[in-house]
Amino acid sequence: MILHGGTRMKRSWFKGLVIFLVLTSTCQMLRAQETSREVSATVPALTEFHKVIYKIWHTAWPNRDTDMLIALLPEIEKGTTAIVSAELPGILRDKKAAWEKGVEELRTIVQDYRAAVETKQKQPLLDAAEKLHAQYEALVRVIRPPLRQLEEFHAVLYMVYHYYMPGESLEKIRASVEPLREKIAALNKVTLPTRFKEKEASFTVARKELEETVAEFGTVVSSNDLGKIKNAVETMHSRYVTLAAVLE
Repeated sequence: MILHGGTRMKRSWFKGLVIFLVLTSTCQMLRAQETSREVSATVPALTEFHKVIYKIWHTAWPNRDTDMLIALLPEIEKGTTAIVSAELPGILRDKKAAWEKGVEELRTIVQDYRAAVETKQKQPLLDAAEKLHAQYEALVRVIRPPLRQLEEFHAVLYMVYHYYMPGESLEKIRASVEPLREKIAALNKVTLPTRFKEKEASFTVARKELEETVAEFGTVVSSNDLGKIKNAVETMHSRYVTLAAVLE
């Protein structure tokens, strides 16, 4: 059957529309995934490295099993290479210096580990395994947020400060007000872990000051005065940094 030109055009138009919608949906999904990675305080390579660290610390090292420690060297070196090549997500940009220092120390320990394997020295190998475990935990502490509620607040603030404000996206800035209020309300309910007890007074003062800036931000953001909004965001970010520093 011969199709009329109008029918062919309609089918072509519909096919084009479907392709456009699929591509748009895919782009939106990829952007959402990228944003999720950007605000997630994790390094997948370090998480993966825990698998070999677990074998070392819970089996090989306590049993003084040097044969197993030797056998694990390729896995250790592979994991270390991945960690060295890993990029920190944007939300951890302020941890970069500490992270790079810790990674360099990890590389040195792995070199010592290899040297002990090659020279077949039992005690140096056990010592290197112990140091490797300790350095893994040190890297985890570098990127681990001291408080979950503080990091959840930061995840919202990060997008405002590094994306919405530079892009002058008033709609997205305004949409962030309620999430920030919710996060600061959750943070206000936090009881500090015992290890932070000596910092409780400073934390309480800094948290109150951050709460005040969130309230001010909520008031200012209803205007169209971009200058005032930016100042409010800068102040809020500064107060967050002060609060986070209390727990470092």
